[in-house]
Amino acid sequence: MAEQVLVVTGGSRGIGAAVARLAAARGYGVVLNYLGNVAAAEAVCATIHAAGGEAVAVRGDVGREEDIEHIFRAADRMGPLRALVNNAGMIAPVARLDAMEPARIAEILRVNVLGTMLCSAAAVRRMSTRHGGKGGGIVNLSSAAAKLGAPGAYLDYAASKGAIDTFTVGLAVEVAGEGIRVNGVRPGIIDTDFHAQGGEPDRVRRLAPTIPMGRPGTADEVAQTILWLLSEDASYVTGTTLAVTGGRAVVP
Repeated sequence: MAEQVLVVTGGSRGIGAAVARLAAARGYGVVLNYLGNVAAAEAVCATIHAAGGEAVAVRGDVGREEDIEHIFRAADRMGPLRALVNNAGMIAPVARLDAMEPARIAEILRVNVLGTMLCSAAAVRRMSTRHGGKGGGIVNLSSAAAKLGAPGAYLDYAASKGAIDTFTVGLAVEVAGEGIRVNGVRPGIIDTDFHAQGGEPDRVRRLAPTIPMGRPGTADEVAQTILWLLSEDASYVTGTTLAVTGGRAVVP
């Protein structure tokens, strides 16, 4: 049984996979949630096992309450939950608002906002001293788009991440006296395949010259920030969202 358990949603690729690997290296037992790509999720777990870590892949849709309970029951079996990284999220093809179907907007809000809130509620019920827990940390994945709106491209996605920023502040204050710290990370242009979901697989390459540091970020760099926020080195940090953007303030 692990001494401390971390749940990462959307952990089969990109930032989520980097978080899973780094968390395991830092001594967490990892529950890696995924939606559909079982091969990718199991590959991340295999990498962790090969390095001597503990991890299990659990399939589930974070927008469905019954799936969330399945994910967190797996954590209960592994050991005491001490950390949650709300990484699962979706984006849709580039479009203006007046061309978006209501179903598209609803699905993005269901996964990105409802999923984060429901997973956080499950974590609070386990970690809060009010419920007999020993405290812990939650990190929510936002986006630079939350500050800039992503006009003409991902307005619905940007709005969902703006909601995450507000939720991070509110939940942090709500549970600050119960041993739980809640923070966020706001990645900018990161070298993953995420933008391929939006029909722009070359977006990272195209925007790289606009980044003051001269390059896109890596999933590992975002994961390092997340694990710092969960560590005792950040013991007095809550309600904060850190920008991991390489100095880039504008996302067109």
